[in-house]
Amino acid sequence: MLDDRATKRLLASAADEVWHPRRVPLLALTGGIASGKSTIAALLADHGAVIVDADAIVREVQSPGSPVLDEIAGAFGGDVLRSDGSLDRAALGTLVFGHPERLARLNALVHPAVRAESQRRFEAAFAADPAAVVVYDVPLLAEARAGDAWDLVVVADSPTELRVRRLVENRGLTEADARARIGSQASDEERRALADVVIDTATDMDATRRQVDELWERLTRSA
Repeated sequence: MLDDRATKRLLASAADEVWHPRRVPLLALTGGIASGKSTIAALLADHGAVIVDADAIVREVQSPGSPVLDEIAGAFGGDVLRSDGSLDRAALGTLVFGHPERLARLNALVHPAVRAESQRRFEAAFAADPAAVVVYDVPLLAEARAGDAWDLVVVADSPTELRVRRLVENRGLTEADARARIGSQASDEERRALADVVIDTATDMDATRRQVDELWERLTRSA
């Protein structure tokens, strides 16, 4: 739902020619694992939004031979690398999920590189088209970039038990692993506290699509 506070921020950012050389806002789209965030991103892309995918950037900055991957191997050991030199994400996940100190150490290695590359992509997108709607698809907004100057924060929201079921049925995780992954992220309450718009993904696809369509209409109306 897009509330009055969100509408005022949209209008203010559209008028702010000094600080934002663009006509529409920069959105941060976040949500916990299995919350439906990627579905919302895909629907916004169908409308014409430019999606900057934080997870894709993470994979790039962790590619074989990268400084970030070298630092990860130094911090967590060579067992997190496959024989071809690429990152074994499952092995790394086993080491860090459920261990807050290790996860914080990993994030400290990865987040600065992701921040720099995402900013470069935002600037490139708006330079190419000042009227573009740019959406940063980022699972760890509350953990890493809550204080950044987003014009609008959109949160995909779904109950924990439904997310556990999605992870077990769709991704093959055990229930214990699913709960550990969810528990390693910010709470639903922390994400909602950042939200200008909350999209409920707990029902069917048509309901999610209607909410995204409403958001898009309000975004483009403010441009």
